Amino acid sequence: MALSGSLLVGPDSNGRSVAIIDGIVAAGESADVATLSCPDGEITPGAVCAHTHMYSGLAPYGMPPPDPPPQDFLQILDRVWWRLDRALDPNTLTASARDYIAQALLAGTTTLVDHHESPNLIEGSLAILAEACEMLGMRALLCYGATERNFGREEAVRGLAECSRINSSPLVRGVIGLHASFTVSDETIREAGDLARNLRAVTHVHVAEDLADVEDARTRGYDGPLERLLSLGAIVPGSILAHGVHLSSEQVRAAEAHGAWFVHNPRSNEGNRVGYASNLSQSRKVALGTDGWDADMAVEQAALMRLAAENHDGDVSGRLAAGHRLVAERFGTNPAPLAPGALGDLVVRQDGRVRHVVVAGRPVVVDGALVNSQLDAIGETARLQAERLWSRMAMV
Repeated sequence: MALSGSLLVGPDSNGRSVAIIDGIVAAGESADVATLSCPDGEITPGAVCAHTHMYSGLAPYGMPPPDPPPQDFLQILDRVWWRLDRALDPNTLTASARDYIAQALLAGTTTLVDHHESPNLIEGSLAILAEACEMLGMRALLCYGATERNFGREEAVRGLAECSRINSSPLVRGVIGLHASFTVSDETIREAGDLARNLRAVTHVHVAEDLADVEDARTRGYDGPLERLLSLGAIVPGSILAHGVHLSSEQVRAAEAHGAWFVHNPRSNEGNRVGYASNLSQSRKVALGTDGWDADMAVEQAALMRLAAENHDGDVSGRLAAGHRLVAERFGTNPAPLAPGALGDLVVRQDGRVRHVVVAGRPVVVDGALVNSQLDAIGETARLQAERLWSRMAMV
């Protein structure tokens, strides 16, 4: 069905039809394309998860709790996520990515903005993620989060080089990743900015997720991590700054003046006890991400609304939709979803449930089932590889 990336979806229960030609929403219908009927459903835009970590996809399959339990954010990183990413190998990463993507598509998410790290599997890691996206039909922005926290400068150089190996496709674009400024030198930050400019890309980096990032920047002589990134040229227009929990209103406005995007990750911030990113309301460019939690964006949106009310934040309801503008910048398309010239990504919901999902004009979920793979087989592989991963984590 619609192998060409051209498809007519509809009409739906509201009489709406969307024509997609060569992966892009068209102004008019064509008689020469396949049709996906949905008379009892409603056509809606696919959701964008603007910051996540597919490498965490196996965590729901019985990841052992850290012992002793972490007491702060840096201990969470050191005892959980930094151990997990060091333990990844090709098989566990493939299983993690495929399971994460499959669950995201079934939840109506059509784009993942991923930030990846696997220090013992740097070269080729992004090709594994890209292959999983292409196989299942997920749109993605991919990067490797360069860091020096394991093996020093050489590790960072290899990470940046891996970012430059991403081959653009109708579904995948590459950006330049940095883990967080407290894990890299000034030299690495400069190189990341230079590489982004040379490749006409943007950077994707964690900023002020925890006060430890702020304190580290100050010990290096900067007012904060944002000022450090700006002064070293790492924030080019369109760059993606994840978290921003501990930025002031003035800092948020300064980042927006440089054309940067922020991504709010409310469930992760709450779970890691790092605080609520109240000052992001000072920017008009704030999208919604999950930071490695499942990419069901309806659940993330509900968490955002709850936490915004608890913290007396303003109207944050537009952050989920803002992800379309962020992604459109990287693909050079109309940022208004479902409008002519926009990416051909949509969801058909029926009785509130995801029935069909279309990405780049190709159906990837039909009648609630994956088109290009079997969920049961993906889940079984994930369970088997998760056991291997937990064993490997115990040894790193």
